[in-house]
Amino acid sequence: MLDRYHQKYRIPSTRLQKFDYSSNGYYFVTICTKDKENCFGEVVNNKMQLSGIGKIVKTYWFRIQNHFSFVITDEFIIMPNHIHGIMVICHNNKTNNDIYNNNGRDMINHVSTWKKMTPMGKYTLGEIIRWYKGIVTFHIRNKLCNTFSWQPRFYDHIIRDEKSLLSIREYIHNNPKNWEEDEENTI
Repeated sequence: MLDRYHQKYRIPSTRLQKFDYSSNGYYFVTICTKDKENCFGEVVNNKMQLSGIGKIVKTYWFRIQNHFSFVITDEFIIMPNHIHGIMVICHNNKTNNDIYNNNGRDMINHVSTWKKMTPMGKYTLGEIIRWYKGIVTFHIRNKLCNTFSWQPRFYDHIIRDEKSLLSIREYIHNNPKNWEEDEENTI
């Protein structure tokens, strides 16, 4: 069913209702280019060869954790027209080593016991992605392509256990090998 927003129809949000997307946890994110335009590079021999635009996308993905001190970027891949990544939101002063011990098992096993903290500047996953898309767009348009755009919104999945985390990491890692069959492949 379509909702009306500003006199236009739009698809309802796929976000989990009443979930606090600023809470600690692992989040799998997919972000696509507008109209699934292939502008990040190409897959050659099952490996991604980044274009200039793709290099900017990569640079700023890893700067997310510099801009948001409570975010850690995990497995990540850039494909010709989309990116996949795992983002970890952690507001409880753990270090990267604490989070990565046991493949993230410690963090995932304790996700239900973490306190819902409300520090000043608590950002949601959507706000983090909005910052990322904005900074990338700014740099791409000013340096390489003034018509670059992202698809509105993004896909997310809350990772709830270690099995899912390991499966998603493998999916991301193998994405270039599976590009020919990928539903995002518009070639």
